[in-house]
Formats: sequence, structure tokens, C-alpha cells
Amino acid sequence: MADQPKLDDATRTELEAAAFRTLVEHLRARTDVQNIDLMNLAGFCRNCLSKWYRAAAEDKGVDLDYEQAREIVYGMPYGEWKAKHQAEATPEQKAAFDAQAKH
Repeated sequence: MADQPKLDDATRTELEAAAFRTLVEHLRARTDVQNIDLMNLAGFCRNCLSKWYRAAAEDKGVDLDYEQAREIVYGMPYGEWKAKHQAEATPEQKAAFDAQAKH
């Protein structure tokens, strides 16, 4: 593994935040990718990111509930995103998810 550059905490945080924002924008643009697909392939989804965001806010004493965090990640209220973009999971997707859950 190549040597990593030495970064001060503020710069590291800025880079991580920029990478997170890019990931969120990418997921917002890829509405064709369902959460179950993300879970099956990567073990996390948009809802996981929302939970992690909310937990980070809580750690910093910021009052942010799960639905507010979801809106930050989804770029709109979750119910709206779900109505516009979420498809019913196929039997194959459900079976893959169930198989992952057993590990």
C-alpha cells in the first residue's frame, strides 16, 4: 500500500465530507439502483447512510431525527422518493437479501 499523505484533522474531515457529498449526489442521481440492490451488493443502503448521519449528528449534540436525515440523503422526503423511484423487490432480490442476513 502506498504511503498516505499526512493530513491535519481539518483537511481530512473536509476531504471525507466532500467524498460523502459526492456519494450522496451519486445515489440521488442513480434512482434506478434500489436500496435492496445496494444492501445485497454492499451491505448498506441510503437508509443506512441516513442512520449514520443521524447518529453523527447526535454525537455532536445536533437535534436531527431519522426522517430529517433521510431527507438530507434522499434529497427529498422519503415518502416522495419511495413513490417516485422505489420498485417492489423481486423474489430474487428478496432471496439474495435473506441469504445475506444469514451470514
